[in-house]
Amino acid sequence: MKKYYDVEIAGLKRSLPICKVSDDLYIAAFVIFGDVEMTVKAAQELLKKAPPHDVLITAEAKGIPLVHEMARQCGESRYIIARKSTKLYMRDIFSVEVQSITTARRQQLFIDGADAQFMKGKNVVIIDDVISTGESLIAVEKLVKQAGGNVVGKMAILAEGDAKYRDDIITLGYIPLLDGEGNPIE
Repeated sequence: MKKYYDVEIAGLKRSLPICKVSDDLYIAAFVIFGDVEMTVKAAQELLKKAPPHDVLITAEAKGIPLVHEMARQCGESRYIIARKSTKLYMRDIFSVEVQSITTARRQQLFIDGADAQFMKGKNVVIIDDVISTGESLIAVEKLVKQAGGNVVGKMAILAEGDAKYRDDIITLGYIPLLDGEGNPIE
């Protein structure tokens, strides 16, 4: 069994650790946390492809460094994070349920009423690190619509598995789902 899957993203090479999801399904885990070079370069390349927008939003947690860097590079002073739990400061909360391939159980995403008001009537781009099943993306899209925002784009660094066939997301690359030997499942 291979331990790593090699990829090239935005001109940068990375070896991603192969992780077991089930007995017959493995993924190449792309983790942007701590990789400043990848965060900066991926943000730069995604912004070249981004539709005109007013607001960027991501789901907690791995999209946070990317959305922060994208907002910084394009001079935006604010972005929104759909949180995995409510916080004391949050008022008039909007929420949706989500099931992600990398999370063992169903969870909820929440946005504060002030963030919802900020998005109302604005063009919003949803940002993520990897889109696989698209469940997190759907949940964030529901939050944006509940808040009265207009989703004008969905972007991720990587599409995983069947997400590569979607024409509604903009990505920089692709990683396949893997079998028990670490070979791509096509």
